[in-house]
Amino acid sequence: MRIHITDLQAGDQISQDIFNAYGLHVLSSGAILNESDLSRLYQHRIDYVDIEQRVSPSFEASETAADLFPPELRYKFEDAVAGCELLFKQALVEGKISEEDAKESFQPLVRHFQEERDVVSLMLSMHTQDEYTYQHSVQVGMLSFYMAKWLEWSEEDQIRAGMAGFLHDIGKCRIPEEILKKSGRLTDAEFEEIKKHSAHSYQILKDSYSDEEIAVAALQHHERRDGTGYPERLHDQAIMPMSRVIAIADIYSAMSSDRVYQEKRDLLCVLKELYRLSFNELDAEMTLTFINRMIPNFIGKRAQLSDGRWGTIIMTHPTDPFRPLIHVDDKFIDLAVEHGLEIDRIST
Repeated sequence: MRIHITDLQAGDQISQDIFNAYGLHVLSSGAILNESDLSRLYQHRIDYVDIEQRVSPSFEASETAADLFPPELRYKFEDAVAGCELLFKQALVEGKISEEDAKESFQPLVRHFQEERDVVSLMLSMHTQDEYTYQHSVQVGMLSFYMAKWLEWSEEDQIRAGMAGFLHDIGKCRIPEEILKKSGRLTDAEFEEIKKHSAHSYQILKDSYSDEEIAVAALQHHERRDGTGYPERLHDQAIMPMSRVIAIADIYSAMSSDRVYQEKRDLLCVLKELYRLSFNELDAEMTLTFINRMIPNFIGKRAQLSDGRWGTIIMTHPTDPFRPLIHVDDKFIDLAVEHGLEIDRIST
């Protein structure tokens, strides 16, 4: 069937080759459209395309991101969360964990997810306050793995970064549950107790792994470039690269998840906050790499503008990633030009 590109959806299959007005081949017959393909069609000013008849129901706003992924992938995520909980309990009782158990809990998830295009939406769609600590650990592990990949680290270091992110908070097993799950503001004494978790993580992982960098990454993941972090108030290059990666993943996951004392924040707002932190606290190059690789995940997503209207993100700008091109009703709004409008929230 022939439809206008504004009616296309990720997952539609092209039934005829697509060429632009200059005869340049854009997409081949049989291609399954993804978000970047949709953006490419807009860039080439394609108006109509022919697609195969849709056999699945169209996307409804009530669907969650988790509904768009195969059950097997959700099960792998849930298995990793359950495995993380067992590791926390093992660390509390024995003071260390089994390296093999950690691998069995986390690495199957990496193998299944590393080819998924929108893994972030799936991870962030599945979190509950009761399991926050464990789900957060899995998310940080996955995000750290991807960051190492985007930074072009070796495959071995990608896995190490992912594992370090997965285990970075294991020292929280030694923090009283009434403090971890407190819904109100922490007292100064309670906050000092919470801050001990990075040192606890270091000791547990040092006693569990021959690779001490995994333990050091856990120790340093709350350090900041300007010396405002903890536990040692380190500056700049004194903070290990793996620790800097985990710091970014940790903040992103924490701010975009529901917690007992804080509702999750909009994903685009979280990236803006990371950008702000990159000037003084976080590694600037790593943070910008993370933002630039995350932003394309918003193409095809529904966004609400500051005037209340809803639209679809069509294309992001390389020089101003937070002000994309939005398709609203029957027109396009370029937020890089329309400075009076902003995105209030993203629907995932």
